[in-house]
Amino acid sequence: MDPFASFRMPRPGRGQTPRRAFAMHAAGAARLAPIALALVLAACSGAPATPAATSAPVPTATATPAPTPTAAPAFPVTVVDDEGTSVTLASEPLKIVSLTPAATETLFAIGAGPRVVAKVEDITPYPPEADALPVVATFQGVDIEKIVSLQADLVIAGGLGFTPPAAVAQLRNLGVPVVVLYAESIADALAGIDLIGTVTGQSDEASVVSSAMQVEFDRLAALTEGLPKPLTFYEIDATSDIYTVPAGSLYEELLRMAGADPITTDASYQISLEKLITANPAVILLGDGGYTTPADVTARPNWSGIKAVVDGAIYPVNDTLITRPGPRLVDGLRALINALHPEVHA
Repeated sequence: MDPFASFRMPRPGRGQTPRRAFAMHAAGAARLAPIALALVLAACSGAPATPAATSAPVPTATATPAPTPTAAPAFPVTVVDDEGTSVTLASEPLKIVSLTPAATETLFAIGAGPRVVAKVEDITPYPPEADALPVVATFQGVDIEKIVSLQADLVIAGGLGFTPPAAVAQLRNLGVPVVVLYAESIADALAGIDLIGTVTGQSDEASVVSSAMQVEFDRLAALTEGLPKPLTFYEIDATSDIYTVPAGSLYEELLRMAGADPITTDASYQISLEKLITANPAVILLGDGGYTTPADVTARPNWSGIKAVVDGAIYPVNDTLITRPGPRLVDGLRALINALHPEVHA
């Protein structure tokens, strides 16, 4: 087998069935969460240093400052990734490859962007600073040879099959450290940001971002407490089969936090039209709003009796913000709140 084989990734587009489709397709990019950006800028500017302790003066000598404690070195470092694999980095990585859009956003948000040498293809690219990076992974495959030729000393990959496991194994066999991340909850998403900070030597900066996100999640969640929670169908895709959020997922958690009572399904992401009609949602949110309009939904056979269709409560949302577990996930929650409860002005 060619050690530099190109491993296939999930195909994009309409009718895509794997859960990675939910994480990859999107309706565009938006700004970073203002509170996170403000805190990151504050962290980058630095706070006044605490003066070092000095020894007591004696009559025969000038007082000498006590040695300033040296911070423990960040490397070597060993972490356990989201698949339970122990990964050791002997030194701070200088050539990082990002194989998920969320990782790309996170690396730039925590100040590791200048060390990123390549990325996965992103159909809704963000941040702009990453636009010029070479692409080493697409829906057609992962270019192992290119990653090795770039002398990558850290690869951040996606779990649950987002990055093909065979590609992860091949990179590790070639001596490239690979950290695999995936988020099934908001807590997982925040922990992933912190883990990226650890493996890049940017722990303090990552903590600033994740802590600010938690503050904003808490603030936004408080806005919807006590509000009516409409029965809501979040449409991932309905080109042929119908796909929505699975129970117990990050996306169900976001919808509930936004003030919805979401219709959920199993890990297949699939839901039958019969089940959807029986549920009779009061609101339909179009995560596939990049190519599906409210008028398209209204025109579908057998959908005319659904309450959301009758009432015209069909709203496109920015799926990228909602399904990408990176620094802008709080903006995804804000987008959901504004669609479900515009009176709140989140």
